[in-house]
Amino acid sequence: MGSVIIGSGRALPARIVTNDELSEIVDTTDEWIVPRTGIHTRHVAIEETCTDLGAQAALRALGLEEGGWQREAGAIEAASLDMIICPTLTADTHFPSEAARIRERIGATNAVCYDMSCACSGCVYGLSTADLIMAGAAFARQEAARTRTPLRCNDVRRVLVVAAERLSKLVDWEERATCILFGDGAGAVVLEWRDEAETGAAGADGAAGAAGADAPGILSSYMENTDDVDRTLWCDSAFASREVPFAADGTTAAAGTSTTDAPRLAAADAESDPYMRMAGQAVFKFATSAMIRCTEEALTRAGLTTDDVTLFTPHQANERIIRYAAKKMGLPMERFQVIIDHVGNVSGASALIALNEALCEGKLQPGDIACMTAFGGGLTAGSCVIRI
Repeated sequence: MGSVIIGSGRALPARIVTNDELSEIVDTTDEWIVPRTGIHTRHVAIEETCTDLGAQAALRALGLEEGGWQREAGAIEAASLDMIICPTLTADTHFPSEAARIRERIGATNAVCYDMSCACSGCVYGLSTADLIMAGAAFARQEAARTRTPLRCNDVRRVLVVAAERLSKLVDWEERATCILFGDGAGAVVLEWRDEAETGAAGADGAAGAAGADAPGILSSYMENTDDVDRTLWCDSAFASREVPFAADGTTAAAGTSTTDAPRLAAADAESDPYMRMAGQAVFKFATSAMIRCTEEALTRAGLTTDDVTLFTPHQANERIIRYAAKKMGLPMERFQVIIDHVGNVSGASALIALNEALCEGKLQPGDIACMTAFGGGLTAGSCVIRI
């Protein structure tokens, strides 16, 4: 049994910003940016909202709008979705969730929805969580049938994972270290739980047949968190230093001020910093080690090696990170889907966009193995191994 990708889509804003355009507002050049990042252009949302991008990627993944990839011919009905998970840092509203807004836009009337905040690892966390939820629901169905009792949870068989980001809203466009890296966009996949008869998985005797050995689905996943004690990747909440009128001395004070946060929030009171901040060298060190470690762990869990992987579709933070990790793993760059040159870093959507491009370009065919690895603020990291 397993979670099978049956649809994939992506959406990018219409406005393309070149390195030369960036050089007009910040001290940089195309010659400086490209060797350090691999980025030539990125998409920036001017008219589009996060909901616009997420809904478009979702509709394409469902086959309800052109530009997506579907496993089988024909569109997937939005009403057939049982759940929508939206990894995002830039939802259009605190509530309703971005997932709920996308649900309304695409007509997914039967889906329960929630957002995830795990930065650039959102793609992996979203896929892994959807897989675990559907596996739990499958077990609950078996138990309900065995005991002839009601199902004890939602019957989740189809999940839309759609990561939508407008990082341009968090970027300080006067800070060269970050503004050159990020772009806006969305990536989506539709996952469907398929039982033994559909996947050819292990039978009653526990032995998988030939069909089961090659059955599509998420073969393994791995997730981890590392405490970001040095604020390697950080973005303060817009309301972190807002005051409430219940301080002990009768004055106002910042709500939720812990002992460790007090000095930082006190300083923020004077001049709020709404932008993301990044320690570049520390991020590079963390990202390269996490990419290698998570890839190896997920492949070990799947009983595979790098030789079994058809294509790696990693998070696109910096082309140098991908090249460094590829070299350490002894792999040629041709084994990696690289899209950062024309989309930049789109946080949790990056690897889903890369996966969709690979599927639409025919670089991944049914039966092929894809390995998706991501890392980001949190510090979060993880990897999924998927048979297409």
